[in-house]
Amino acid sequence: MKYIEDNNRIYVEDNNKVVAEINYEKIDENTYNIYHTFVDESLRGQGIANTLVNKAVEHIKKDNCNVEATCSYAKHWLEKNRRV
Repeated sequence: MKYIEDNNRIYVEDNNKVVAEINYEKIDENTYNIYHTFVDESLRGQGIANTLVNKAVEHIKKDNCNVEATCSYAKHWLEKNRRV
């Protein structure tokens, strides 16, 4: 599966249709907020949302910033992985 990174967004396309994505934004000088995670129903249960959040967190940490989440999936992921 090819994950495409583009301007605070990581996504997967299939036949020119977005089938999975995560969106995040810089909310202040030191913090990003993950506000949206989507995985098409046909791909659920394959760990794609987990991979999307992990990739977003890695990108944010490379920018030496903190991570917050208003997206419920990402918030749960951060709590589970003790990255809040």
